[in-house]
Amino acid sequence: MSRRGTAEEKTAKSDPIYRNRLVNMLVNRILKHGKKSLAYQIIYRAVKKIQQKTETNPLSVLRQAIHEVTPGIAVKARRVGESTHQVPIEIGSTQGKALAIR
Repeated sequence: MSRRGTAEEKTAKSDPIYRNRLVNMLVNRILKHGKKSLAYQIIYRAVKKIQQKTETNPLSVLRQAIHEVTPGIAVKARRVGESTHQVPIEIGSTQGKALAIR
């Protein structure tokens, strides 16, 4: 048994304009060479174009797009005897969002 305490669960921070964690996760994924301000510019420009074209709430469009591509299950390699089998396992919502953004 471990002598250390359990790790604290980290919550994703929200972005400064929309106050949305999903947007911040997307910005962190787009981040190149540590230039976060450039990543924010790219995302905000894309969100503005979504709002102009669809004339709806761009965050709901983004949330729906991420929800559509979020996987429900993944396969994990399990060794049984001499061979390896692919075993399907369920994915939690947080991990599924991270996979969808990737």
